[in-house]
Amino acid sequence: MASKRKDAVSKRGSYRRYTAKQRRDAVADARKLGVGAAAAKHGIPVSTLGGWRRQEQREAEPSAEATRAAGNVSTVVAAAQEPAKRTVAKSYTPSQKAQILEYAASKGVTAAHRKYKVSRFSIYAWQRQVRRAAEGKGPSPTAGPAPADIEAQRDREILDEWHRHPGLGPSQIRNQLRRKSIKVSLQTVRRVMEDAGYRPPKVKRQGHDERFEAVRPNHLWHLDYVHRFINRTGVHTLILLDDFSRFVVGHRIDDAERADLVIEVFEQAVRRYGKPEMVIHDKGAAFWSWRGISRFTALLTELGVDQIVAKHKQWNGKLEVFNANLAKELFDQQRFYNLAEMRRRLEAHLYWYNHQRTSHALGGLLVPADRFYGRADEVLARIEAGAGREGLDALDLRDRHLELFKVASQGGVPEVWLMGQKILTIKKE
Repeated sequence: MASKRKDAVSKRGSYRRYTAKQRRDAVADARKLGVGAAAAKHGIPVSTLGGWRRQEQREAEPSAEATRAAGNVSTVVAAAQEPAKRTVAKSYTPSQKAQILEYAASKGVTAAHRKYKVSRFSIYAWQRQVRRAAEGKGPSPTAGPAPADIEAQRDREILDEWHRHPGLGPSQIRNQLRRKSIKVSLQTVRRVMEDAGYRPPKVKRQGHDERFEAVRPNHLWHLDYVHRFINRTGVHTLILLDDFSRFVVGHRIDDAERADLVIEVFEQAVRRYGKPEMVIHDKGAAFWSWRGISRFTALLTELGVDQIVAKHKQWNGKLEVFNANLAKELFDQQRFYNLAEMRRRLEAHLYWYNHQRTSHALGGLLVPADRFYGRADEVLARIEAGAGREGLDALDLRDRHLELFKVASQGGVPEVWLMGQKILTIKKE
């Protein structure tokens, strides 16, 4: 008995081994001549060559398990002899699934498969889901909102956003909804708003080729006044805008343009957000003096902030655009009875602008606070993942901070920075 077992082991160990090329040639001949003729030609057992052939066919066909696991995804199109082709899947609405299941119940699954080009495995999976839903063990694949209900919900989202902020146009409304993970086309937003009474304003735009932008927060601040009237009384609103992020770092309302107000608001913004490297403004009397040195210029010199006087209106273009939007979205939409009410409404509007209003200049999805606090990449990732309404609330600005003091090394030379400004360089002797 032991000798027979040894002989059997020796026979199993003496099986012939084939190279990859020999296997490919034999399988190719099996496709042309048949398994028996190819086996005789190459001297390979018929069982071995038949196994290779069946394995090739299995790899070429789409996996039944993968199709079954797809659930609602069906109609897998793949050539059996071309394994390199990728499968193409189609999604079906609840109403389409109901139609297919109704046809399968009367004509059979095969007939439904041939008529609607749906995988049999998908139809069987839908039927199982319907049975489980009837037993109260899960949702039915045929249950879902009708297309008309989906369109009505979409229209309500558009109109609710527009009614909350009537100064926004269709493109801005579309961006606000995109930030909430609600995808809708610009043409649809415009059509819904126009049906509700929206009329686009007649604005004359002047094209420009030159464009510049700061490279980091607090690199450049814009300063300017916005002039309005409350009951025939002139009101002057000072705005301080960060060039890189379009974040409003300071504002104040007064009845005149005063240097004291500019200095107070600027110092308050520096204490809260850090010192800018440069500021730019027009030749208003509160900023600039034609004779001698103005008090604001003296303050900037003391702080080591570079001062740029705009020779052309376009130099301060970002703030000019902001002022125009502020008038369109707030001042033209609200009626103020006194200065206190205007201050309160402006404070609320600027908070919304900094933290909730998307900006075309920032790509359409970001708000100024995203760039100013360095959270742009995180916000975009959450929007792409479908975080939508609640997901962005987790990005609490109270957990973030500005780097006010740091020690760096530039080319081996230590440097001390305070609020974004280099205050000391330690040179080697």
